[in-house]
Amino acid sequence: MSHKTITVWKENLIFESDNPNGYTFHVGQSSEKDEIVKPLGPKALMLSSLAGCSGLDVVSILEKMKSKVSDIKIETTGELTDEHPKTYHTVTVNYHFYGPNLEEDKINKAVKLSVDKYCGVMEMFRQFAVVKTTVHFHNE
Repeated sequence: MSHKTITVWKENLIFESDNPNGYTFHVGQSSEKDEIVKPLGPKALMLSSLAGCSGLDVVSILEKMKSKVSDIKIETTGELTDEHPKTYHTVTVNYHFYGPNLEEDKINKAVKLSVDKYCGVMEMFRQFAVVKTTVHFHNE
């Protein structure tokens, strides 16, 4: 299986990219706060991809375990090298789970399965960065 995207220069430092599902988004760098197009930064987009990939795994696994949560928030932070090309050397993923009567053992297992086995983006990140994960529970 392969994925293909097409990225087209729109203006200034802004590109429009599609994804295999056909949806488009803007990626680039914007210096104007009042610009109509608000692009996503390429490196930050990588962090969002990591959180999204792992989040999809976790939600799917928790559904199979019949474990309920009210909400999930994933905070992903990347530390960049000082020298060019600037790359992430350390990435921290903080998973926050919200809900009444959270089943912490099932949630921890779901996160571990995503981190260690299923999330391909997580594995790609491990090729160039140290990845740290923590799980936080917010019982409501």
